[in-house]
Amino acid sequence: MIKVGITGGIGSGKTTVCKIFEILGIPVYNADERAKELIATDKSIIKQVKQLFGNDVYDEDGKLDKKRVASVIFNFPEILNKYNKIVHPAVFKDAEKWMQRYSNSDYVIKEAALLFETGSNKQLDKIICVTAPLELRIARVIERDHTTAEAVKDRIANQWSEEEKINASDFIIHNDGSTPLIRQVLQIHEKLTSLAKMQQG
Repeated sequence: MIKVGITGGIGSGKTTVCKIFEILGIPVYNADERAKELIATDKSIIKQVKQLFGNDVYDEDGKLDKKRVASVIFNFPEILNKYNKIVHPAVFKDAEKWMQRYSNSDYVIKEAALLFETGSNKQLDKIICVTAPLELRIARVIERDHTTAEAVKDRIANQWSEEEKINASDFIIHNDGSTPLIRQVLQIHEKLTSLAKMQQG
């Protein structure tokens, strides 16, 4: 089984690309969504997050005060670093367990915004980078999250640049609104499937 990562800057369209792969029958692990679930349910993570931000960072229903966490980690890089050291290793282990369940698949996909930034690319065999022009990415996130251009740019500043991600990836998907998306996904799907068959002998 080939372990494939999909990454790209915020607003590049990773989720859309992953949906196409899912339609093709490929299992997809969404690292960002799983991180949210683990933060809400994993007792060890909850304990560590409370130690970092205070016991009242979770409400009575066990929901994390995301706005409070975001305001702290964006202003204090050392707190962000500690937070990441709680969450990312847990997601890494969770992804490994998940991948083992699909060991009979030709390949599986792990979708993560911070694939290179967290070093989780090291657990993967191939990387796909989804790319789009900066202004288009900003416009997509403003519409999706009902936020401001400045807030989106702040989030972009905490990620690797598009150029860095492209240079470190094996496959590139251009999601610029004019290059056919499905055709690009199908081409990569065929290459990965062929590679898996070769490895299986």
